[in-house]
Amino acid sequence: MKLVNFLNNLFKEDGFRLIDANKREYLIGKPEKKNPLILELVDSSMHYKLLLLPELYLGEGYMNGKIKIHNGTITEFLEMTLKNLGKHNPNNFSKLINKILGTYRYLTNFNFAKQSKKNVAHHYDISEKLYELFLDEKRQYSCAYFKNENDTLEEAQNNKIDHIIKKLNIKDNQTVLDIGSGWGGMAIEIAKKTKARVLGITLSENQLKYSKQKTKEMNLENQVEFKLLDYRELKSKFDRIVSVGMFEHVGKKFYKKYFKCIHDLLNENGAALIHTIGSIDKPRDPQPWISKYIFPGGYTPSLSEIARPIEDSNLILNDLEVFRLHYAHTLRNWRERFLNKKDKVLEMFDERFLRMWEFYLAGCEMAFKWGDQVVFQLQLSKDKTTIPPTRDYIYQ
Repeated sequence: MKLVNFLNNLFKEDGFRLIDANKREYLIGKPEKKNPLILELVDSSMHYKLLLLPELYLGEGYMNGKIKIHNGTITEFLEMTLKNLGKHNPNNFSKLINKILGTYRYLTNFNFAKQSKKNVAHHYDISEKLYELFLDEKRQYSCAYFKNENDTLEEAQNNKIDHIIKKLNIKDNQTVLDIGSGWGGMAIEIAKKTKARVLGITLSENQLKYSKQKTKEMNLENQVEFKLLDYRELKSKFDRIVSVGMFEHVGKKFYKKYFKCIHDLLNENGAALIHTIGSIDKPRDPQPWISKYIFPGGYTPSLSEIARPIEDSNLILNDLEVFRLHYAHTLRNWRERFLNKKDKVLEMFDERFLRMWEFYLAGCEMAFKWGDQVVFQLQLSKDKTTIPPTRDYIYQ
């Protein structure tokens, strides 16, 4: 079977047992365990689909029950796979098909305000209770900052917020805009810790409702405001702008517009911090399974794709920090919390949803651990003198 040859060429380290849809067994690679993980293909279509486009069909097969794992977990299988694959494409045929799909998505994907709101609702407006199961108490749904990989999720998320506040050098009574404010945790913390006035904007109705309720509970309504608004609709000026985990949803066609908006929304002595997932490789096409099932319209850019739009906007890049393994640790925490609450997930959704999210969290974790995914923190301003000349002020 061609699939067996493909897998044996891919798995240079470790391995597993493969059971095809005809119940034939094969040894793939050189398993390190005496009783190795078993990948069972329940449906014969997987024999060619995993050759054709494994980046899409492995996830589809697992979530739809056409692929089963025995003597292990999908997390273990994905770690083994990504460790062997690294930053490379599985095969040239898969690379070609993904390129065609990526080109089609680029030509047909227009993240105008209406489509952006629809894309956000697909992921963020499914159920408040779902996110309660695995996020920290401030509901930070973005990469945390682990000073030590054994930090708790709460500690690491608080580290991230503190790091951003310090890096932006926010002062009393300054005005701050949070683009893509999520459930409001960062905007509220900025207001509490700096006495700044903060506006958070989101395209998620669920997140807006939750953020407003939290602001009311904490008696911060005079200092923090949240609106259901697209960043392209704003006309006000701000001293500071922060955007965490939102740039991935902007779309390549709108990078120039996005940074132009950041420029226009900043006061002359203002500063912005953009925190986004990115790739340490040259530009490539979106991951097809993630695009189809998790983040429609999403894309994680290479640094080269960000640099030119920043230059065109007349913004100054003061500082670039790359978080490498921090998101792998964050996703590990989310995955463990999510799977520890399986029973509660199944009260809200079905087995297919459970497997889909397990694959999503585990796959992303391994992409940050073994693949090309990192987080970029870009600090931008209009004037070279806005931010202190060294990083000492951040760590004092």
